[in-house]
Amino acid sequence: MAMGPNDRFRLQTARMDHAQAADAGIDVGLRSYMLRVYNYMCIGLALTGAVAFAASTSGELMNVIHGTALRWVVMLAPLGFVFFLAARIHSMKASTAQTVFWVYAALMGLSLSYIFLAFTGVSVVRVFFITAGAFAGLSLYGYTTKKDLSGFGTFLIMGVIGILIASVVNIFLASTGLHFVISVLGVLIFAGLTAYDTQRIKAIYAEGDHSEVHEKKAIMGALTLYLDFINMFIFMLQFFGNRE
Repeated sequence: MAMGPNDRFRLQTARMDHAQAADAGIDVGLRSYMLRVYNYMCIGLALTGAVAFAASTSGELMNVIHGTALRWVVMLAPLGFVFFLAARIHSMKASTAQTVFWVYAALMGLSLSYIFLAFTGVSVVRVFFITAGAFAGLSLYGYTTKKDLSGFGTFLIMGVIGILIASVVNIFLASTGLHFVISVLGVLIFAGLTAYDTQRIKAIYAEGDHSEVHEKKAIMGALTLYLDFINMFIFMLQFFGNRE
């Protein structure tokens, strides 16, 4: 039986309503997912800051952490946790991944406790808020932009490898000029990674994900943005921090 103009109009309207409802459902789910990512990241940063400050108030603990061979364990343990979580996230439960993330954030706090001795407390707080403002703007750009940032990914990752190698070399050279260049490049690279990673984390969201998968994606997304924030903060501290 042929459809009349009114029937075709109603069918098209129904299809449009269905598509809009589906898009609305995805949009609500995406916002919930991204909010979870940011919540995990912020709690991780708060835990890191609290542990770093608490450790810095104990002279004995600081001597153990940074004045003995244990400092290498404190420095390298967070990196080990990152690799462990990235390699095992698919096989572990979301609750286990969450616990590993909290332990990692606490260990990072021990590793960064020296900044409260190397820099004045006021400058640390000031640089933190400068970094937070820059991070928020860059992450918002990555979330809202229609421009595909994936082409920058390889370049930015190569930049991270480059500044890591340069940092190791500068341990032996102790060049203030190279240190300045590394700091400038570090801020720029991790600023770019903040926008790039936000877009990538948004892109891997899938409405049909099981709740366990959804949670693990949120944890890994939080870890990625946490690393971007921490590294940008450290490099910015080299510029704006007032040394003790």
